[in-house]
Amino acid sequence: MTRTAEPPVPARALLPVAPPPMVWSRLRVLGRRHGGALITVIGLYALAALAALVPPWMLGRIIDAVRASADPERIDLMAALIVGALLCHAGLTLVSVALSIRFGEAILAELREAFVRAVLRLPLGTVERAGSGDLMARTGRDVGHLSHTVRHSIPVMVVSGVTVVVIFGAFTALHPALLLAWLPSAAIIWTSTRWYARRAPAGYLRELDTYSELTQGVTDTVEGAHTLEALGRQDRQRERTDARVRGSYLAERYTLWLRTVWYPTLEFSYLLPTAVTFLVAAYLHTQGALTVGQIATAMFLAVQVVRPLDLLIDQVDSLMMGFTSLRRLIGVELAEEDVDATTADRGTPGTVEISNVRFGYTDTEVLHGVDLTLVPGERLAMVGPSGAGKSTLGKLIAGIHTPTSGSVRVGGTDLTGVAPEIRREKTILLSQESHVFRGTVAENLALALDREAVDHDVLWRALAAVDADAWVRSLPDGLDTKVGSGELVLDPAHVQQLALARVVLADPEVLVLDEATSLMDPRSARHLERSLAGVLEGRTVVAIAHRLHTAHDADRIAVVEDGRITESGTHDELLAAGGSYAALWHAWHGDT
Repeated sequence: MTRTAEPPVPARALLPVAPPPMVWSRLRVLGRRHGGALITVIGLYALAALAALVPPWMLGRIIDAVRASADPERIDLMAALIVGALLCHAGLTLVSVALSIRFGEAILAELREAFVRAVLRLPLGTVERAGSGDLMARTGRDVGHLSHTVRHSIPVMVVSGVTVVVIFGAFTALHPALLLAWLPSAAIIWTSTRWYARRAPAGYLRELDTYSELTQGVTDTVEGAHTLEALGRQDRQRERTDARVRGSYLAERYTLWLRTVWYPTLEFSYLLPTAVTFLVAAYLHTQGALTVGQIATAMFLAVQVVRPLDLLIDQVDSLMMGFTSLRRLIGVELAEEDVDATTADRGTPGTVEISNVRFGYTDTEVLHGVDLTLVPGERLAMVGPSGAGKSTLGKLIAGIHTPTSGSVRVGGTDLTGVAPEIRREKTILLSQESHVFRGTVAENLALALDREAVDHDVLWRALAAVDADAWVRSLPDGLDTKVGSGELVLDPAHVQQLALARVVLADPEVLVLDEATSLMDPRSARHLERSLAGVLEGRTVVAIAHRLHTAHDADRIAVVEDGRITESGTHDELLAAGGSYAALWHAWHGDT
């Protein structure tokens, strides 16, 4: 086969990949923690392998006994030993497999828990830059590869490795010269496997990266299908998808090429020693070193060792894929923020101080030197054209993004490098992209309180604050009604109300609302906002206003244009000024 060119590494800034030393360090920690279980498993496999040596050994003795016309009862005894050894081997193997599965599941559970913790601590800005496709690929395909490695490959390697060692020990016991038959094959296996191992990890890493790119592309296409159709960009998107598919194809073709070179050499190395073993054993027989029965035993062992040796080396490929997947899973931890877990700075609760903030998602700057100060309890509405930077500024206030330069302080605390737990106490962002978790309504609300056992009266008060108590009482089981995937499906407006109720329960110092009521009809949204205003009295609220009645009710309005705050004042002051806000207001009301 012609060597396939290596595909280029994807251009998207994917989530980090852990360096091999970091992975080995994690594996050593796991090994020390579960070392006792691993030693027990290996010991049981060794006993099972020793039991498996009895049949070929006894068969050789039977052949010699028949040639010597030995007592038939002795032959029957040896046959009985063969049956007993096979039963012992089956029993030990059963127990060993059960323990190895438990060992593997314990390791896998710890790795998965660490991965989930790392994912939950990822800054949203990091996920947005990398794309959700990369995270989905790691959560799905990488976890799947790791599961296969831990559940299947590692137990198979342990079984095969112990069996190979025991069988070669039996060869040595028969006659050390029999090991010479395996020297050429050992050289072939070592050379070919080393060649493969030097190339496969990088190839598998590229393969998984291109799969992340492909997943992201499909996700973007599905989510933006209507927009693509409206703009007539279907052909262009198909071309991009085809390019991603080709990149994934080339990456997989490269690793396939590596295997097509490696596997045939391995197959040859397994077949060669069987013939050479027979020749060496026959020569030793002519020298009086082996009997005919021992020659048979040597041949039985030569055939018996091929299967575990094949399995052992074959799992090297799965092991490298699993190791690469583990690098990607552990690498998510490298994307976590460097946070200070100490208590937040002491300051006036509810204050927001934005000083000369600049920010860009890429090299292109979105916000240009923004300054803004909010006093405790102030309700600020941010208005402006789409793409002006309103949502970006809201995410900076919520601590989701870190400014390129300048500072954002909430309650006297600089949000850069603060632990997520402290940041959530300071400020929360609520957008239209709310989620209902599978569980009861009560469990969905209790998420805001970091505890499961919550007084239902507290939950009902929060629901009443957002006008959601009436429809929740109408549900079949009230707060105990199961919602989410596979259960009762809530309409988008009710989902937003549950999200608002969670905010009421969380009780942050500063609340940022970004289209949080956009999925409701205007009259219901206005009523809800007025009810919510009473509950959040004394709390600083930043509302990114797309409906200008929200701005009308605010204490102050900031007009964001081109990444800058161009106007600031009350509704009446800005109307009197006759600037951008006045133009927006008149256009919204249809005034001429």
